Parts: sequence; structure tokens; C-alpha cells
Amino acid sequence: MKKKPLIDKDGEIRELTSGELKQFKPLAEANPSLFAKIKKSVGERGPQKAPTKVPISIRVSSEVVDYFRAEGKGWQGRIDHVLKDYVAHHK
Repeated sequence: MKKKPLIDKDGEIRELTSGELKQFKPLAEANPSLFAKIKKSVGERGPQKAPTKVPISIRVSSEVVDYFRAEGKGWQGRIDHVLKDYVAHHK
């Protein structure tokens, strides 16, 4: 029996059958060298070097969020910096 192509004439990918899904293998088993290369490049996060931060949930005005998010990545860290500065000046 001929396998049905994954991509049709319009470039659309068809849905896989349950039989095809059962043939899948973990990457480590199907291609160990590729898996090793990917695992090496991804790495794992080590322990935090600086004092750990405490995760909290806080409600702030949309103006505050919009302002800090508009400055891009690291906006939560900038809020932390502003709050630390406030604490330092109000002890």
C-alpha cells in the first residue's frame, strides 16, 4: 500500500492518522546524534547567583504597566529597581 503524501498540491499538511502517530519515536531514540547536539546547545539553568526574588502577584494601574512594558524586555526588573530605590530613600 502506497503512503499518502503529508503535503497536498496546495502545500497544506494533512492530519496524521492514529497509525502514523503510533510510529513516532522520541528524538533520543530516533536520532541520538541530533538529540545530543540539541541537548548540548540548550543547557540547563543553574542556581540563582544573586539573592532570590520572591514571586508575588500585585495589582497596578494600566498606566504603570504600559509605561514599563513600552520600554521592552526586562520591564519587571525595572519595576523592581524603582521599588528598591523607593525603599532605600524611605527607610
